[in-house]
Amino acid sequence: MDTTQRTDQQRSADRRRRELLEAADRVVLRDGPQASMNAIAAEAGITKPILYRHFGDKGGLYAALAMRHTDALLDSLRAALDAPADRRERVESTLDTYLAAIEARPQVYRFLMHPAEGSTGHDQGFDVGKHSAPLLRRMGEELARVIEERVDVGPESQRLARVWGHGIVGMMHAAGDWWLSERPCSRAELVRSLADLLWGRLAAAGDRLGGPGF
Repeated sequence: MDTTQRTDQQRSADRRRRELLEAADRVVLRDGPQASMNAIAAEAGITKPILYRHFGDKGGLYAALAMRHTDALLDSLRAALDAPADRRERVESTLDTYLAAIEARPQVYRFLMHPAEGSTGHDQGFDVGKHSAPLLRRMGEELARVIEERVDVGPESQRLARVWGHGIVGMMHAAGDWWLSERPCSRAELVRSLADLLWGRLAAAGDRLGGPGF
């Protein structure tokens, strides 16, 4: 098989995978955590064994969807962090970007963070912690890199930046999960309250010398 043929086959496989993920997204938007492999296969117009051939099992499909949505969310968060605004505004904008994302697509959020809620039949036993924890870990590491390259946090900057990164992501996730479930206040009120909680130490820290600034 020559290189051109292999490239064409890879493009075809990638295109088919995107089509299947788009079908899965449609089912998740409709069914949330109750989205099943049967429903996704039906939406895609294929049999479940073919879906398994592409993703292995529900965990494999979940991981692919998680990557797709996490990539998009991280792009949005980076844009908020890079916006031409003062530091307080960017902190609030970043918090609001995360909350707006889970508010806009709550069924997708629940599928990614609470998939066991709707598990039935062969989908029973789907381990939410095994699959959702790496998403939060990835976001924490991404934020830690941003903090380390932009903010002067003093000695042991790498370690402290990771503490801050994972701590902020944990706060956003826990507060956002509670807020999405109970809606005790407006999104703007939650953003201001969380920013107030973070602001003291962030306000005191200077920009890292030679960095892009924060």
